[in-house]
Amino acid sequence: MRTRGAQKARVQAGRMGARGPVGLFGRTSSRVPMLTATERAARGKAARAEVPRASHAVFEPSSHRPDPIALLEEQARTRVPELVPIRYGRMLVSPFAFFRGGALIMASDLDATPTSGIRVQVCGDAHMSNFGVFDSPERRQMFDVNDFDETLPGPWEWDMKRLAASLTIAGRENGYSQSDRRTIVLAAAGGYRRAMTQFAGMQTLDVWYAGLEVTRVMQRVRSEIPPKRFKVLERSLAKARTRDSLQAFSKLTEVVDGNVRIAPDRPLIVPMEELVPPDVRDRLER
Repeated sequence: MRTRGAQKARVQAGRMGARGPVGLFGRTSSRVPMLTATERAARGKAARAEVPRASHAVFEPSSHRPDPIALLEEQARTRVPELVPIRYGRMLVSPFAFFRGGALIMASDLDATPTSGIRVQVCGDAHMSNFGVFDSPERRQMFDVNDFDETLPGPWEWDMKRLAASLTIAGRENGYSQSDRRTIVLAAAGGYRRAMTQFAGMQTLDVWYAGLEVTRVMQRVRSEIPPKRFKVLERSLAKARTRDSLQAFSKLTEVVDGNVRIAPDRPLIVPMEELVPPDVRDRLER
């Protein structure tokens, strides 16, 4: 887990839910009986009655809200010092770039917001740029979350709110009107709601294998997108098909003395021999 994820873990500490913590080898021995569909529906309705949907519409900062810059500086104390200015430089590019790098800031704010008590394994950083197109093991082109390097147990609402906020900020940067941004966010939330409704009526294994195939999406949106923009989308998808593990392998590695090594990209990626004495390097390599 990266440092940013570790910081968020502290924000979420102690809120593991009735089933106990998740370890490297699965859950602890405590078990909860499986609920029937009727019991799950009743549980959801009870949670919604306790925390109505309207309660999520307003954000009221806590009186003890941490200073956002102080949170970033707290993170910086556990990071490689020479990389901190690079991180800040990237975040200064735009409001959206700051939003992407400030996951801890949003997690801190969300910690004071209402939640239904239904906890899941959240993505932890579900902004719009964390989604992309890639090939599945079956060589089908899919649209999905790129990675889960921030994943933690947490309230399901947190992922949804981070996604909605990212759409709003990106829309503002791209010149969309407030009305258009509202339409975009409501469409995303509506899509989530419809998908969850569909999943609720499916078997667990079917949900596990559920996915969003790009070919089906393209067929659905062809009539909704102007022909020129559709051609641009097709070219982007064709380019995405060329990005695979072999391409990444050739880009990120080099051969040194007959051995494949991660290619240096100083100061972001530095060879081990430049960081530790030879005897330490040899011991680590062995």
